[in-house]
Amino acid sequence: MSVMMNSYLNFRDTTREAMQYYHSVFGGQLELNTFAEFQASEDPSEQDKIMHSVLTTDQGHKLMAADTPNGMEYKPGSAHSLSLSGDDEALLRGYWEKLSDGGTVTLPLEKAPWGDTFGMCTDRFGTSWMVDIAGEEY
Repeated sequence: MSVMMNSYLNFRDTTREAMQYYHSVFGGQLELNTFAEFQASEDPSEQDKIMHSVLTTDQGHKLMAADTPNGMEYKPGSAHSLSLSGDDEALLRGYWEKLSDGGTVTLPLEKAPWGDTFGMCTDRFGTSWMVDIAGEEY
């Protein structure tokens, strides 16, 4: 392996639920490790928090996440989005339906001026997503 870039999300006490949700959306293999497993905290209230998780999808993508420790500041934000793109319309529309369900649609998934089908949403865990389905090539 040379170099990979992976998305790593942080949550406040909802990583397990969020990653199980993403697993239901994308399939694949989910690994969850707690603070207790890594002996990463002496605080009893943190033992069941997720220290590290990784979802490896059937397409080979990785999404990682962790709970923010109690002593660290947590600022949910909109400074980033995750983008899904390609030409597998059925798969991408399926992802869109699941990610936008219970979330907020910022821009409906519809034909864009550049010819693709594009939409933006924020899922129920506050993660922003962009979905771009490739249009016909000219």
